[in-house]
Amino acid sequence: MVPARKLRVLGASIAALMTALLATPQFAHAQAADAPEKTINGLNAKLLDTMKQAQALGVQGRYDALAPVLAATYDIGSMSRVAVGRSWETFRPEQQAAVTEAFARMMIATYAKRFDGFSGETFEIAEITDRPPTDKMVKTRIVQSNGKPVAINYLMRKTGPQWKIVDVYLDGTISELASRRAEFTSILNAGGPDALIASLKKQGDKLLSGS
Repeated sequence: MVPARKLRVLGASIAALMTALLATPQFAHAQAADAPEKTINGLNAKLLDTMKQAQALGVQGRYDALAPVLAATYDIGSMSRVAVGRSWETFRPEQQAAVTEAFARMMIATYAKRFDGFSGETFEIAEITDRPPTDKMVKTRIVQSNGKPVAINYLMRKTGPQWKIVDVYLDGTISELASRRAEFTSILNAGGPDALIASLKKQGDKLLSGS
């Protein structure tokens, strides 16, 4: 049996080692490698880069530039299911796939339409809070050249090895999915899944046409 005194010494040594490791940049980087802020920082960096080239790219060029990052950053499948609500389970698999694809296209087209220039804006992460049991809320702001901030909060969930966005709160309080669900419910009640697919495609087309 190991004497108690030696165990205490061993415990103190391990604690000291862990303290030293936690203080090293390499360990801190490893800890943050899958952190939610990594996802948001990557998104913001791509948005800024695209904004700075906005006029040269045009709306379709901005769409093409943003599509890979947004597809990797958002959990589009989960967001589509939540936005549709209970009706999702009544959709045929091909209808579910078509809604998800059209929703993704419309969402990316919305980014391409809105982020159409650069005037010295900066992106900041203000705070990260827990949303039990497993989610995180990443509170960000876009600071305009006049100093006025615009709050955009991201609800994030660990999906495999990566944190992904599952909802966006515009002005810090308005849930994008709640707004979409009300819109989708109205369309579904009037015309069913095919009407929703057609509506999402039409919205995407309009955004990408520049009108």
